[in-house]
Amino acid sequence: MMKNSVKILAPVILLILMAFITPKAKLMVSSSAFVQNGMIPAKYSCQGAEVSPPLTISNIPASTKSLAIIVHDPDAPHPGGVYHWVAWNLPADGNITENFKGGNQGLNSDHKTGYKGMCPGEGTHHYNFKVYALDIMLQLDTAITDNQALLTAMQGHIIAQGELTGLFSKGK
Repeated sequence: MMKNSVKILAPVILLILMAFITPKAKLMVSSSAFVQNGMIPAKYSCQGAEVSPPLTISNIPASTKSLAIIVHDPDAPHPGGVYHWVAWNLPADGNITENFKGGNQGLNSDHKTGYKGMCPGEGTHHYNFKVYALDIMLQLDTAITDNQALLTAMQGHIIAQGELTGLFSKGK
């Protein structure tokens, strides 16, 4: 009797779990300035113009209302790394131009709004450009929203995400 119950309930439990564990779509994130795991030009760093690089996001779900981005250097010698860019309510067309100032710009690790160029002390660091497709426009205060506040606000609203990683070393 117990084995029959398990055989009957197992598919039902699996269907219930699948309803709650829906895989998110994968955004494709690219840049005309650098390739995946390639070197980021100095132009986008503290050694250059310190402007954000151009990004192209594709495979955006039709239900996307806005995009958000978090740029993180996990190799920085600070607890949790360094956050170089926190932005949301970016256009859902996937075209983030160089030196992008649109959407809402939050606080980077220097507690300043907008993009902060790469500036590692030593060695080659990884810079993760994480992009999120959201089903809403977020209502957040740019003066106080950092990476953690953005991540919290996005919970339950991410319908797709993708990432592009670039490398940077001073003098390269």
